[in-house]
Amino acid sequence: MSWGTELWDQFDNLEKHTQWGIDILEKYIKFVRERTEIELSYAKQLRNLSKKYQPKKNSKEEEEYKYTSCKAFLSTLNEMNDYAGQHEVISENMTSQITMELARYVQELKQERKSHFHDGRKAQQHIETCWKQLESSKRRFERDCKEADRAQQYFEKMDADINVTKADVEKARQQAQIRHQMAEDSKADYSSILQKFNQEQHEYYHTHIPNIFQKIQEMEERRIVRIGESMKTYAEVDRQVIPIIGKCLDGIVKAAESIDQKNDSQLVIEAYKSGFEPPGDIEFEDFTQPMKRTVSNNSLSNSRGEGKTELKFGGKTKGKLWPFIKKNKPPPPPPASASPSAVPNGPQSPKQQKEPLSHRFNEFMTSKPKIHCFRSLKRGGATPEDFSNLPPEQRRKKLQQKVDELNKEIQKEMDQRDAITKMKDVYLKNPQMGDPASLDHKLTEVGQNIEKLRSEAQKFEAWLAEVEGRLPARSEQARRQSGLYDAQHPPPVNNCAQDRESSPDGSYTEEQSQESELKVLATDFDDEFDDEEPLPAIGTCKALYTFEGQNEGTISVAEGETLYVIEEDKGDGWTRIRRNEDEEGYVPTSYVEVYLDKNAKGAKTYI
Repeated sequence: MSWGTELWDQFDNLEKHTQWGIDILEKYIKFVRERTEIELSYAKQLRNLSKKYQPKKNSKEEEEYKYTSCKAFLSTLNEMNDYAGQHEVISENMTSQITMELARYVQELKQERKSHFHDGRKAQQHIETCWKQLESSKRRFERDCKEADRAQQYFEKMDADINVTKADVEKARQQAQIRHQMAEDSKADYSSILQKFNQEQHEYYHTHIPNIFQKIQEMEERRIVRIGESMKTYAEVDRQVIPIIGKCLDGIVKAAESIDQKNDSQLVIEAYKSGFEPPGDIEFEDFTQPMKRTVSNNSLSNSRGEGKTELKFGGKTKGKLWPFIKKNKPPPPPPASASPSAVPNGPQSPKQQKEPLSHRFNEFMTSKPKIHCFRSLKRGGATPEDFSNLPPEQRRKKLQQKVDELNKEIQKEMDQRDAITKMKDVYLKNPQMGDPASLDHKLTEVGQNIEKLRSEAQKFEAWLAEVEGRLPARSEQARRQSGLYDAQHPPPVNNCAQDRESSPDGSYTEEQSQESELKVLATDFDDEFDDEEPLPAIGTCKALYTFEGQNEGTISVAEGETLYVIEEDKGDGWTRIRRNEDEEGYVPTSYVEVYLDKNAKGAKTYI
């Protein structure tokens, strides 16, 4: 089986086939190159994911990693970082062992193919030249023969005519002999050229072309073998990292098996144990006796005839009842005109008995068990999707944060769609750069992602609008919400929230100025547990050009304007800046000149 003998007349088809073979090889190189890019991108995303969930230094997250489950999660993050490293190894090995080697081989293959087909075309040109010489000598021989016949006929005619002189006859005879001699010479030349052409043609079809085609066949077979070896290498590169990936997965399993639920439960007890004793039995109060009624030390209220209750924030006996017993709102105090002396033998005015409300509230704020209760409230268990387990303000902030995250994702997907669309336009204008149809699938996928994210954003925006519609009456809503927390949260947590929202008795027995003071202090107290802290400035920047921030999440800047930098460029070409407390957003990094503060947390030093 030889191309030289079987395909002796298929020079053009062989040229097309070998070019197709080189195209297949280049397509495989492109495939491997894109695979290496995917591996690098996947490894980068895994590393970023691992880094994203690493506990931040000097933050509350570090306290959570004393639990065995959190330690196991931290081990999982570290193993995933090593796992990402193996994908980088795959990318490097495929690049060095396949992509670079095949790219070099393709160049050599193109040169060899060019040389072989150059020899083939040269042989074709030679045989075509011989054929033209043969045709020329043949036509000359034919012409000379015809001229000789006409000269002979003219001589015979002159010789038969008695009126022609002898000199004319002799001249016609000599001319006929000359033409005859020329015909004989042309015949000999034609015969010689024909013999030479037949020899050249035989060598062309039985020697030159078979040799050239045989070399082309060997070249093509080497290409096929080489691409097969590259495919084996492709599989071996993956197989080489499987043991190390297995070790990473074994490390994750080992970390999971190290989780000790009993130890974590004991840590929870140590973290949130209040130290209070459970309340004792409430003594029976006999209202049939005419004597003045008294209450026991562990009773929750004074005489019901007073219509008031007295409970100090710093009290030893009644303070310990708050985490376990829900207190109803007391009735409003009596009119200010009522004086203690107006009721004979009656109890003294609460104003004379009770300490200032602000003093009690300060005692409440300095109580460590209460702070632990608030931390428990914030940590919680499984969080509903709409954050309905949180107070209204905290729920609003969580929903707003979720909406902002979804809007950023939508913007990112839209930017990706725009980039793919531009790339498709480039391909349409320059088909040699790529196939425009190959981007249709990506455009469809990105469009589906955008629709999905928009649906999610609309859902959270609806919840946000619902919450914001109730926020104007937030102070009253917070007091009503305390009853809801009793059903949703464990008693220690809901009573902490209740204590924060409505203090027992005091807020209704003090004057209006003290009640307002309590509300202000409670609001400040809520802010201490606010998740939405503004990002600190890590430097400044100067706008080099004017930028019109028309997209969501961007901010407009004027040339020469100086602003604060709150987030560096993460590699996507955008820097987050702030003009004041209410105006912040992203601008292209190339539009500003950044001056980072070396002492700022998270700032990098550029040399």
